[in-house]
Amino acid sequence: MPLSHLDESGRARMVDITGKPQTERTATATGRVYLRPETLRRIQKGGVAKGDVLAVAQVAGVMAAKQAPNLIPLCHPLLLSGVEMHFKEDPNPDSGNRCCIAITATVKTSGRTGVEMEAMTAVCVAALTIYDMCKAVDREMSFGEIRLVSKTGGKSGTYKREEKVKGRR
Repeated sequence: MPLSHLDESGRARMVDITGKPQTERTATATGRVYLRPETLRRIQKGGVAKGDVLAVAQVAGVMAAKQAPNLIPLCHPLLLSGVEMHFKEDPNPDSGNRCCIAITATVKTSGRTGVEMEAMTAVCVAALTIYDMCKAVDREMSFGEIRLVSKTGGKSGTYKREEKVKGRR
């Protein structure tokens, strides 16, 4: 299957979506921030000097989703109808002595193209915001596992990531 963002000469182009029908579209992405237990406790108790970490990360994620076409070349500007950000604190993930904050972003629109990039951008910027607000107390933080977990709408229909069970192939 040819890449839609390349023209006949192999040059990058913005895909023409003029003829595509408008449909309800959603996308959900997730990611994880790994941090020390003490850092997580400070976030939970409001003990981070820069303020309420998860409240700021929530606003940052929403703002980032709205800015995706300004950050990602060839990404269409979309009128988003909703952006939801959720954070789940996990004091005991499978990563040794590190804690984790799982980030989930769900983005919705009614349009001619999907909102996958907006959802993943929201997760990335929320993770960066957590890092920025806590770096003074925990330079060892890391984040990753940013991925699309589901999408609905459009020609390709519904996608749902199959999570692999540990120990199984």
